[in-house]
Amino acid sequence: MKIKFNRYSIVACLFLSLAATSCTKSFEEVNTDPDALTKVPPTNILANVIRNTGEQFGGDVDGYGTFAGYIVKIQYMDYMSGLIPTNNTYGNRWAACYYNNTQLNELLKMTEENADGFKNIRLVSRIWQNYMWSYLTDGWRNVPYSQALQGTPDKGNVLKAEYDKQEDIYPKVLADLKIIADEMAAGLGKDELGEGDFIYKGDMEKWQKFCNSLRLRMAMRISGVSSALAKSTIEEIAGNPTKYPVIESNDESCYLYYPGAAPYYEPWYNNGYIGKRVDNFGMSDIFINHLMEMEDPRIAKVANKTSDNTYRGYVNGAPGSPASLTSISFIGDKYMKDAAGFTPFYKSSETYYIYAEAAMLGYNVGMTAQAAYEKAVRLSMEDNQIATAAIDKYLAGKGKWNNTKERIWWDMWVALFKENFEAWSLYRRTGIPSTNYPSKGSVYGKAHNDQPFRNPYPNNEFLYNADNVNKAAANVKDYVWGEQMWWDKRTGKF
Repeated sequence: MKIKFNRYSIVACLFLSLAATSCTKSFEEVNTDPDALTKVPPTNILANVIRNTGEQFGGDVDGYGTFAGYIVKIQYMDYMSGLIPTNNTYGNRWAACYYNNTQLNELLKMTEENADGFKNIRLVSRIWQNYMWSYLTDGWRNVPYSQALQGTPDKGNVLKAEYDKQEDIYPKVLADLKIIADEMAAGLGKDELGEGDFIYKGDMEKWQKFCNSLRLRMAMRISGVSSALAKSTIEEIAGNPTKYPVIESNDESCYLYYPGAAPYYEPWYNNGYIGKRVDNFGMSDIFINHLMEMEDPRIAKVANKTSDNTYRGYVNGAPGSPASLTSISFIGDKYMKDAAGFTPFYKSSETYYIYAEAAMLGYNVGMTAQAAYEKAVRLSMEDNQIATAAIDKYLAGKGKWNNTKERIWWDMWVALFKENFEAWSLYRRTGIPSTNYPSKGSVYGKAHNDQPFRNPYPNNEFLYNADNVNKAAANVKDYVWGEQMWWDKRTGKF
């Protein structure tokens, strides 16, 4: 068993501070649950947040998988294949980000009086909060940030938060991550994270690496719109690996593994096998075509062969299912048929794809673009259990370094499989895969020539924060198009 979810992790972690709102003392006593916990260990809150993140963001078999060009629906065609994106589609993920940060604020509040005694778990909580902010702004662009989570009297009773611009959020999140990174470099705490650390099992050095790796990711994302901040951030990290260590091996990747027993199955397995619906999802034509053209050995891990013993993808948003479902490659067993599988939040190969691109931009990262690229490819291949001989053949053949950023981006796209949200962000920033296309069955016809630019704002924002969300959505068209991300400088997309 890779991970242990106990009853406290699931029940106790849902604790929120109770407000005394009853009219009489007796009423309050009558309505008090004698079995409810009034105090929760901080590790339980951390467990709940990590679990919630994995379940909410790890279950995107299609959706982001379709936007990134990996996966398509081959049966029961619906809005999840990109046909009718609505502002209900991704509301749960929006809510999960704010819920997680609310929970982590509760953790920070309960440990504030003894901050030194809870230094490590407070550091991890702050890192994860910034990860949630990065997810929110990369998904929705402008979001409530500076006024968010300020609804209590001690915070000013801000119930209708204004939306911050993405270009304002990014520098603030990066600055906060640097503060955390500097604190960790100055010395880690002595407290144990406890059983709630489902990812690194209390290894604070790996959490330190995750913090700096997030900084790398965000810095590269804005390299085309805020080059000075991107360059200084990446060079600072690369230039001082002792102070700012990063994720650089597969055993350091930020993966959440699941128990593999009811009800805690890996989300893709839970989506595709528990309900006996694995044949709902097939591989995208552009993904399979690219892997076959490149003679990429990872194809055997990300996809299964068809009934006629080949690999074949399907059209995104086709009006109907293929004549035979087994004529289309299903998602590979490594990624979908492992009940105790994983949700990836950061793959070690990402570090070196970023360094490779940074070197191409002229940043000083202490290695050449070719060396970083080849290191990234090897890490990705090894993570997919590809033999060394096959890796060498790929790097000497179709995957050979050709001194272009496009070579980095194409291979990174393949490597990010299952980290679909990140792959979608790569596409929106770089235009790779250049073969990507919008749903063929879109109800908008030819009104849009690209995959969605963004997530739709959820209905609850229009119900309870209408003035602010309407301002933020002024340039949004058909829920998910219109205004592109601040860092998305592609032209000709609509």
